[in-house]
Amino acid sequence: MIPPPAAAAFLAAHGWGGAAVLPVAGDASFRRYFRVLDGARSAILMDAPPPHEDPRGFIAVARWLSEHGFAAPTIEATDLEQGLVLLEDFGDVRMRETVDADAAQGPALYATAIDMLVRLHALPAAPVPPYDRAVLHREANLLTEWYCPTVGVAPDQAAYDAVWDAVFDHALARPGVTVLRDYHAENLMLLPGGTPERALGLLDFQDALVGHPAYDLVSLLQDARRDVDESVEAEMLARYKAAIGGGADAAFDTAYHVLGAQRNAKIIGIFTRLWQRDGKPRYAALCPRVWRYLERDLAHPALAPVKAWFDATLPPELRGDPTLVRQDAPA
Repeated sequence: MIPPPAAAAFLAAHGWGGAAVLPVAGDASFRRYFRVLDGARSAILMDAPPPHEDPRGFIAVARWLSEHGFAAPTIEATDLEQGLVLLEDFGDVRMRETVDADAAQGPALYATAIDMLVRLHALPAAPVPPYDRAVLHREANLLTEWYCPTVGVAPDQAAYDAVWDAVFDHALARPGVTVLRDYHAENLMLLPGGTPERALGLLDFQDALVGHPAYDLVSLLQDARRDVDESVEAEMLARYKAAIGGGADAAFDTAYHVLGAQRNAKIIGIFTRLWQRDGKPRYAALCPRVWRYLERDLAHPALAPVKAWFDATLPPELRGDPTLVRQDAPA
């Protein structure tokens, strides 16, 4: 977590010469973050190194969200050739740690996060690409590309594609809404003195697409990084449905579980890849939680063909942390 060589000149050019630059975090991508401190002033430096990262999506969506009244970080300066972006500093108080430390705050914070989605979904969608069938398939295939070979399974890819294709009609919204895609407790910041509309700051939305409104509900309520109790999931889904009225029917419930299954299959593949390819073993240990969510989604009747594929190809003994399942995987 050493600042990139171009950081000093970039910061000096934008009024931060001589400021302290301290590591904050990396994430599941190649992006890294640093806090820039100059007396009472602070900002966040995003290092999104090309060609692995392109910060233009983040910048565009941040500006769109801000224009529509949401708390996305203000973009203070950019150098796209170097992949450097200077951002408003939202501090260190995340929803994740707040709820983990004091469960009593959970209902109110989850309710605030749900209400933010209600407001977002009431708007015309942002000018971003569609979350179409091709994207859904490509993401679902991360499971067969990474998890299956890791645990010693050679899947029938054509059969896998076919069972997903049989259910993806449920997951395609027309018209769609802005889907932030990583809307969960680790990407929601508690902002001091914020209005009810801006009580939570948004992070990690650069991959936003236009898709089904149930997707970000899944991101929040089937959180890959922390356990969300089924009672909380049910209560917050009920809150969302009450707010949008007639748009939340049985078809919405089906979409929620189809997208839940698709997202959780994708995440199992991504977390396996982060361990295998990128040397980040902590993600593999999160897979058992994601498998539990996936099994709950597969129990929905509409997902019967997908469940049948999983039961035949990845039975319960092959579901879990791939670093452990792998030890007993068939040859």
